[in-house]
Amino acid sequence: MPQFNTIVFDLGGVLVDWNPDYVYKTIFDKEEEMRWFYENICTHDWNENQDAGRSLLEATEELVKKFPEHEKNIRVYYDRWEEMLGGPIQETVEILRYLRYNTSNRLYALTNWSHETFPIALKRYEFLHWFDGRIVSGEEKTRKPFKEIYQFLIERFQINPITAIYTDDNVRNLIPAAELGFHTIHFQSPQQFKKELQQLQVIP
Repeated sequence: MPQFNTIVFDLGGVLVDWNPDYVYKTIFDKEEEMRWFYENICTHDWNENQDAGRSLLEATEELVKKFPEHEKNIRVYYDRWEEMLGGPIQETVEILRYLRYNTSNRLYALTNWSHETFPIALKRYEFLHWFDGRIVSGEEKTRKPFKEIYQFLIERFQINPITAIYTDDNVRNLIPAAELGFHTIHFQSPQQFKKELQQLQVIP
């Protein structure tokens, strides 16, 4: 079994609970109306452009111009973005705490996150300061799953992927990491993540 010395965490869905439903469920009466809005107006692809560095203002004004009848709900997306933060995923935070204080592993974060909203999370969550380094997509003007952002991580922090574990809740984002040599874990729950780390003899 390989010996690991580096653990890389995705943030959203792994350590931080973020979900636009927390806001839009207070706006839409019906689930299907909310889903239609995500699928046709404030889409996943649109949000990912902000993760890759586009400004929130530019993104918002582009949509308002395209869908003026939905202006109010479009503006809500970033006006009330902080309300989409559901809080820490506490069981994973405890795993991170253990790794930080009880092992010699180097700890890094690789996240798709707007450079404009990430400082809000940094201020709110102390555990985001526990890493030895982090790569925030919005700051790099690229995002997962583009391979270059993983290469930035490797080069900036001198990581040997063969001795590194990368976990993400999105399978799509694991593929480039695996191709570069990382051992990948598809994060599905803190309990499952902990069990896999135990199987790899990273934690007892």
